[in-house]
Amino acid sequence: MPPAWFSEWSERYPEWFALGGVLLAVLAGLLLHAVGHIILRRVTQHMPVAQRLLHRARGPARWLLPLLLAQAVLSDVEPRWPRTERWLGIAAILVVTVLVIRLIQAFGDVIQARYPVDGIDNLRARSVRTQTRVLLRTAMFLVGLLGVASVLMSFPSVRQLGTSLLASAGVAGIAAGVPARPVLGNLIAGMQIALTQPIRLDDVLIVENEWGRVEEITATYVVLRIWDDRRLVVPLQYFIEQPFQNWTRRTADLIGSVFFWVDYGMPIAPLRDELKRICEAAPEWDKRVCVLQVTDTTDRAVQLRALVSTPDAGTGWDLRCRVREELLAHMQAHYPHFLTRTRNQLIKAPESEQGRGAPEPPQPAQLGERSAVAAGQATP
Repeated sequence: MPPAWFSEWSERYPEWFALGGVLLAVLAGLLLHAVGHIILRRVTQHMPVAQRLLHRARGPARWLLPLLLAQAVLSDVEPRWPRTERWLGIAAILVVTVLVIRLIQAFGDVIQARYPVDGIDNLRARSVRTQTRVLLRTAMFLVGLLGVASVLMSFPSVRQLGTSLLASAGVAGIAAGVPARPVLGNLIAGMQIALTQPIRLDDVLIVENEWGRVEEITATYVVLRIWDDRRLVVPLQYFIEQPFQNWTRRTADLIGSVFFWVDYGMPIAPLRDELKRICEAAPEWDKRVCVLQVTDTTDRAVQLRALVSTPDAGTGWDLRCRVREELLAHMQAHYPHFLTRTRNQLIKAPESEQGRGAPEPPQPAQLGERSAVAAGQATP
């Protein structure tokens, strides 16, 4: 039985006693959370997954218990404060929404820790992380949408508006479906990408004639990091409806090509030996492919193609530049007269025309002699 003075003061000042009960409930909730957090931290000190969940949930969980206790106290005291109860309920809904989102993020942190992408053969890790990131972000979007809808439905006016919209679903669906189509299309495309995985994190893509790596996959768009550190933002729906190149779909191994145009007199065997020497000395070469082939001929020159293999696209670009530079230096040093240039032939005029006073033509060059003019020199 409470003392007489307590009953007298509670009847005289009911608002103050209700407010005091709410404050005591909040303090009790904070105290219980602190004690529970200490106990759980000691229990889970050897469980990394539980520690990650506890770390992510600490912030919103700190306020969830005080809000629930305060709401319980207000529901049992007089006078009733319906508006305060409603706002406490809304706050509890928002805290629960944030708590669920934080737990989803904690699950994503655990997956990223178990599947690092720092290794060379990281195809499996990139596949799992891509699926996890897309699915978890879709789940967080749906949880946030459900939380906002729950808050709005706590207001009678909004609830009536929703009922009237559902009653006229034909007109409302047409009006809302047009602007919502891109958002829903990207969400569905995100689910398709997560399940079928045409792209993954850190994949090398050619999109809109741009070379880049997949840096981020969100619920609605993909961010590509272009080779010059620009960022290309592409909607998810693009990768379902448009063709694109994925250089790391199965493996990151690539074969790069280097083209040269040379004269018909260029010996091929020494160039093959030089290409082999360049590849064996290059740290970028993965020892799979090193080939020099004649791929085309015209009436003026011969096209050579050098094929070299590398473990990834970035290394392939470096090796192609190395092969192009060193092969060109080798030809300039040993076969400069077999580089491409224009061929001309000087023909001597008939003697009958020379007797008629025609000017004496210059001395004829041998068949197949290259024009000195094409070489940038004066005629002797």
